[in-house]
Amino acid sequence: MRAERITSDRVAAFSDGIFAVAVTVMVLDLKAPDRAAFSSLLPLWSTGVSYAVSYLFIAIIWINHHHLMRLVGPPTLRLIWINFIHLFLVSLLPFATSWIARTELAPSPVAAYAGLFVCIDIAYNIFEREILTQGEGERVPDRARRLARRRSLIVLGGFATAAVVAFFAPLVGFGLVCASLILHLRPDVTNSAAGEP
Repeated sequence: MRAERITSDRVAAFSDGIFAVAVTVMVLDLKAPDRAAFSSLLPLWSTGVSYAVSYLFIAIIWINHHHLMRLVGPPTLRLIWINFIHLFLVSLLPFATSWIARTELAPSPVAAYAGLFVCIDIAYNIFEREILTQGEGERVPDRARRLARRRSLIVLGGFATAAVVAFFAPLVGFGLVCASLILHLRPDVTNSAAGEP
């Protein structure tokens, strides 16, 4: 039993490291202006906004990932590979964030940014489903699983819509990404599993 926990703890620890590195790489892109005036911060608005949204996204992913990992029994090789794919996609977030910041939320970069959110969310949904279908996942009530599936589809639809809309109205597309993130602020599945309100 202890060996099993160590294995799942190692998966969680490695994942935590990837999330931390992604945030660190993003913050390195924040360059302070040369002038000592608040007005010199205004041209950096797109960098600040894109960093804040990406940081929030990583925080949400980490919180949900952390709660899901509490349900993992002995991780299967399949689960580990699904996690690696998910983390690979997360590792691309600093690049996408930098692109939308440098182009001041231009259509193609915002569409690619939202498209990356779609890919990350699909990988997360597969990861979530894999955990919930494992033996330990039986602790999660059916109602909570249905709610998680419904919420995931709504969020995925929001990101996909944002990717399409961004080609015509990038600020609206970016706003849809932000709105979709709100649905993932609380990891309802694990709270329900733990019997929390």
